[in-house]
Amino acid sequence: MKSEALPTVTTPAGSQRPVPNNLAAPAPTTLAAPAPGTPLYVHLPFCAAKCHYCDFFSVPVERAPGGATAQPWDIDGMVTAILAEARQRAPRHPRTVFFGGGTPSLLSIPQLVRLCDGLHEITGWRDSAHEVTAECNPESLDRDKARAFLDLGVARLSLGFQSLDDRTLALFGRVHSVAESFAAYEAARAAGVRRLNVDLIYAIPDQSAADWARDLARVLDLGPEHLSAYNLTFEEDTRFKRWLEQGRLARAPEETELEMLAATRSLTAAAGLEAYEVSNHARPGEASLHNINYWRNGPYVGLGPGAVSKAGHTRAGNPRSIQPYLRRIAAEGVALQDHEELGAHARLAETWWLGLRLAEGVLPAEALATAGVEVLPGSDPALPIADELCGHGHLEVVAGRYRLTAVGLPVADAIARRFLDRLRD
Repeated sequence: MKSEALPTVTTPAGSQRPVPNNLAAPAPTTLAAPAPGTPLYVHLPFCAAKCHYCDFFSVPVERAPGGATAQPWDIDGMVTAILAEARQRAPRHPRTVFFGGGTPSLLSIPQLVRLCDGLHEITGWRDSAHEVTAECNPESLDRDKARAFLDLGVARLSLGFQSLDDRTLALFGRVHSVAESFAAYEAARAAGVRRLNVDLIYAIPDQSAADWARDLARVLDLGPEHLSAYNLTFEEDTRFKRWLEQGRLARAPEETELEMLAATRSLTAAAGLEAYEVSNHARPGEASLHNINYWRNGPYVGLGPGAVSKAGHTRAGNPRSIQPYLRRIAAEGVALQDHEELGAHARLAETWWLGLRLAEGVLPAEALATAGVEVLPGSDPALPIADELCGHGHLEVVAGRYRLTAVGLPVADAIARRFLDRLRD
């Protein structure tokens, strides 16, 4: 699936990382116990192949350690480890659950049954969750798998189309075709799935604004309840970033990206999907509750290798590696090895950074409460920055909430940097 890191924050519906992943040691062995209802993320790191743009922690399901003949990873063992971690750390009665990765749809139906049933026994999620999502790739989703997700309580699927050009899919390192993307979508509908998200990427090398508008229109004609559309980013430690530095790839011209952003807003609105976040569009009532919690800087629990959790003002992450994660779980039942505890101003900056991506914007009093910052009336340290951005036309105030303007939307990342750079402890 698509990924990005600070300060570029076009997080896909389905990813877990709307916060930096460079958490710093030394690590606590535990976080504060999560309150009942805390959103739950489960990271399943296996993919059919590693996409060339992706910097999320994921591994090809077939491996060849030390140059040996390729052998599959032990997915059954990973399910066992995640359930063991859940017994120690998972919240009771989570209000949302997200199976991300990686590619959760790579799991066999028996593996999905064991994972979902086991998590329910531990957390009771089927009795509490208002939204349960699984990321799927076209090559591993058919009607039987989609029906199995539904039967297990996973009512929302996120499909990684990414492109409607087979040459681009090959450039990305994807292992499915455009025809398989449409077939997977139809299989999900035939199975009875009524909540579908489609992921797409734009601003691809040599892609024109007309190309993007045509492809986006084709996807919207399918009638998805949710659409995530991200401009291509070149992340550190990815093949795409190396190719960019070697001159083998080039960024799309800025004016082309702006045309594509405008086309995205126009076409999704015409199709009845509201842009509730910079890169995410949904029919009424179909916005991703799980990801909205991230953008509102709420608490969450992440299970699995590479997953991050946030409790109170502390974040902690599991190893971004299979064997260290498995060893820690087998020995201790938990695998948290990194932690980050931000100061008050940094927490406030992060709350504004994330919240301004939402169409609802930021209510200053709510931001202070979320960040746990107490100030005297009239001394909110974020307001001078926000008011300055209003003066430049990048933000506006509507019903007391600060939100991006049409001028500010294309430079949302630069606006985020303003808060992150200036609000320091």
